[in-house]
Amino acid sequence: MSTDRQLFFTHIAQTSAAPIGLEIVKAEGNYQYDIYGKKYFDLISGFSVANIGHSHSVVIDAVKKQAENYMHLIVYGEFIQSPQTQYAQLLTAHLPATLNCVYFTNSGAEATEGALKLAKRCTNRTNIIAFNKSYHGSTQGALSLMGDEYYRNAYRPLLPGVYHFNYNDDEVLNAIDEETACVILETVQAESGITVPEKNWLKALREKCTEHSALLIFDEIQAGFGRTGTLWAFEQFNVVPDILLLGKALGGGMPLGAFIADKNVMQQLSFNPVLGHITTFGGHPVSCAAGKAAFEILLSENYIKDVAEKEKMLVEKLQHHSIKKINHCGLWLSLQFESAETAQKIIHTCVKNGLIADWFLFAPDCLRIAPPLTTTAEEINYVCKIIIDSINEIC
Repeated sequence: MSTDRQLFFTHIAQTSAAPIGLEIVKAEGNYQYDIYGKKYFDLISGFSVANIGHSHSVVIDAVKKQAENYMHLIVYGEFIQSPQTQYAQLLTAHLPATLNCVYFTNSGAEATEGALKLAKRCTNRTNIIAFNKSYHGSTQGALSLMGDEYYRNAYRPLLPGVYHFNYNDDEVLNAIDEETACVILETVQAESGITVPEKNWLKALREKCTEHSALLIFDEIQAGFGRTGTLWAFEQFNVVPDILLLGKALGGGMPLGAFIADKNVMQQLSFNPVLGHITTFGGHPVSCAAGKAAFEILLSENYIKDVAEKEKMLVEKLQHHSIKKINHCGLWLSLQFESAETAQKIIHTCVKNGLIADWFLFAPDCLRIAPPLTTTAEEINYVCKIIIDSINEIC
């Protein structure tokens, strides 16, 4: 056992009884390399963080340059820092006009927390509508929204006034009223195994929120930055949220989250009370520099326009009698097997065969596929062969 492996199990807080346990020493492009020199294709992009792959030279140069200029200066929101202002300008230039003001955080979960506070502050209401099989983070407020009692129950009491409904179910429409502060949902639901909303349902949600002056919050922490085949998933449904949550790929591999709204809405956090939402490291200048560099690469290289064709290739090549169902939206797929036990065996076999795969919180019988958008057609063939070969080893 290596020293780091021993230290990992001795001094690092564990999140499960069976972590994947790879000891990675290098990540470059679409691959990671362990201490033995074995190469693994990253089929999950570090959970949708590495949309342009790992360790892009332009992103690394941006990190080095910013680190040489300055790192942390002061609590967020006090000093004018160019990496923050420049990245915020770039983001809002590629968003609808009403999403024009960015609050940078450290993570997606913190973006969720900030958005909830903003919704309560602006509406002077407390009721929140969320959805079953949803995931918005693991902090107390975000956990209150999580759509599964198994994960919530051990940490009660949580936020009061949170009501859960089924995704794509019209029952929620009757629940939105003058006491609703906000409706929060993933534009494409991730941990249920990639569930796409029905267009009419999403539009009806928008209309009901507008009718009752409730804020509509879209969580694109995983779905954003081209993952679904458009820059933002909500573009496919012609619905614009009042607040947008971003994270994961936002930082280009560095920790970064954000909630974005109209300036008139966001300014409510600056008075009554002053400092209505604060963070020390949110919008860290090195993270913003990395994120901006990665976003510019994503836009300039036109990776997003190829997503639909790559999605089609994956669906066509991943045909096997043991795959019960394939859900997909862009370069984001779930392969459903007969049981969670079977799925876990296949996932572990994929890892053994050089492919980093995983499952879904609320769909443990499914294998997660979310490769970098930089994945080539040749690599898709390579990945699919490993998956099919791994299935054949188990089934």
